Amino acid sequence: MEAYKKHSSVAAVMNRSNVDTDQIIPKQFLKKVERSGFGVHLFHDWRYLEDGSDNPEFELNRPEFKGAKILVAGDNFGCGSSREHAPWSIADYGFNTIISTSFADIFFNNCFKNGILPIKVDTDTLKALMDEVEANPGIEITVDLASQQISSPGGQAISFDVDPFRKDTLLKGLDDIGWTLQFEDKISEYEVQHRQQLPWLWPSA
Repeated sequence: MEAYKKHSSVAAVMNRSNVDTDQIIPKQFLKKVERSGFGVHLFHDWRYLEDGSDNPEFELNRPEFKGAKILVAGDNFGCGSSREHAPWSIADYGFNTIISTSFADIFFNNCFKNGILPIKVDTDTLKALMDEVEANPGIEITVDLASQQISSPGGQAISFDVDPFRKDTLLKGLDDIGWTLQFEDKISEYEVQHRQQLPWLWPSA
């Protein structure tokens, strides 16, 4: 997993509430177990017309939002089923930050496990951020996880909370497996001791 660094990026606005995981990645694309290759299907039913061409009315198809890494979204983002393919598709598309007032709990936790920073702000802050982006489409927002700050060209300075453990794993680029492997030496030491103490539990070499 790539470490999360301070960055400035184009911010895209999706002013919709209750965006669920069935819309983030529709069920017909859940045929793979690897995390890559889902970005092309992100928001498929909104993003494409029936003939497969881009829907010009869909927010993320706006040319000003091309290359955006920050998604500014409406309330209750990521609700619905608990599929982890939703953050997979978001990360594969290129987003590493989602700003909203609220997230579904499972989706929220899955974001951290996949290198995505979900940031909760209050309603007024979200509206002000959306308004600035809409008035100046294509502007870059800066997100500094280390100092837990968002800043905009218009002068907004937004502090946000994040769990210290999740912050540390994002900054180091560690998913659950990567975090566990930090203690590989201790795990190996325990296994040696366990083998010596309870040899009948271990198959003979």
